[in-house]
Amino acid sequence: MSELDTWEQVNEKVMRKIHEPGEALMAMEVRFAQGGVGAEHSHPHEQLTYCLEGKLEFTLNGKKRVISAGESLVIPGGTVHDALALEKSRLLDIFTPLREDLLKKHD
Repeated sequence: MSELDTWEQVNEKVMRKIHEPGEALMAMEVRFAQGGVGAEHSHPHEQLTYCLEGKLEFTLNGKKRVISAGESLVIPGGTVHDALALEKSRLLDIFTPLREDLLKKHD
């Protein structure tokens, strides 16, 4: 089994699993304990975030947005964003093009 498709600890309250990518599309599942934070960052990739479970507050370029299970949001490339888990939560993040920065950690 490759290092992809295995869970890795991001910080004390966040874990992620990067799924095997396609040619230009990839997915990553993220688990948050309540209070878990996805630190503020940006990347040139377009991202679709789908909430599988729980409730999270996102800040995108300074504007707050809350999503719950069954809801999604699009994060355009270059958007400064972060996430805060308001309760135990799971996300499915889809990126295009490939996040080589994440994939190289598993080479």
